[in-house]
Amino acid sequence: MNIRNLFRNPLVLVALLALAVVVTRRGGFGNLWDWLADLLYRVPGLIIGITVHEFAHAKVANMLGDPTPKIQGRLSLNPLRHFDLFGALALIFIGFGWGKPVMVSPYYFRNKRRDGFFVAIAGVVTNFFVAFIFAGIWMLLAYIGFKHPGSGLHGAFWGRALISALQGVIVVNLALMVFNLLPVPPLDGFNIVTEIFDLRKYDFWQAVYSFGFPILIALVFMGVTSKVMTPAVGGLLNGLTEMWASLLGRVF
Repeated sequence: MNIRNLFRNPLVLVALLALAVVVTRRGGFGNLWDWLADLLYRVPGLIIGITVHEFAHAKVANMLGDPTPKIQGRLSLNPLRHFDLFGALALIFIGFGWGKPVMVSPYYFRNKRRDGFFVAIAGVVTNFFVAFIFAGIWMLLAYIGFKHPGSGLHGAFWGRALISALQGVIVVNLALMVFNLLPVPPLDGFNIVTEIFDLRKYDFWQAVYSFGFPILIALVFMGVTSKVMTPAVGGLLNGLTEMWASLLGRVF
């Protein structure tokens, strides 16, 4: 399913507008200036997270014999190759989003289910790896700032901005990972479950896949996704923070 094509349907646009209204009424945007400042801190995370996620899909598919991503110019770390305008706007204003889907031709794979699984899981694994690395940098700078108050890492504006931007990269990548792991089409989680349990052989698979996006919109509208993502992202962030704090404590 090409997510971008869904936005030619006015009903989808109405659904997204309704979600934005719900987020606004719940105070999701809060104070406008605070929201804009928070958005600026999240921009690096958005660019990095979406780019590496889609690049990972393309790279793994190409490694497994599928030339389609390379032909389409997706074997690149240029963000412009991977950004979907509506997906980026949805991520900014609503809290969930996507990049331009990488087109894959499974007919090139030696083992369609196995290789399809590796391609599907590549994006979320890469997002976690990025979050892991940036969490280490974030904790290292926080540790230096605590040990050396005169460094400006906590007191100066540039220091606070740097720490906030690094935190934004971590949180956005974890959010992309958790969101894409939801077993709802057309997200990676559904593709992963499909390959593990070979769901294509069942009659219901096509029906579920065809109505996946409206189902996803409904889950977001009812707050189901936020109830899953908020504790999951928070737990992962706390886990990475504690792990790096322990490692840095041993080193220093």
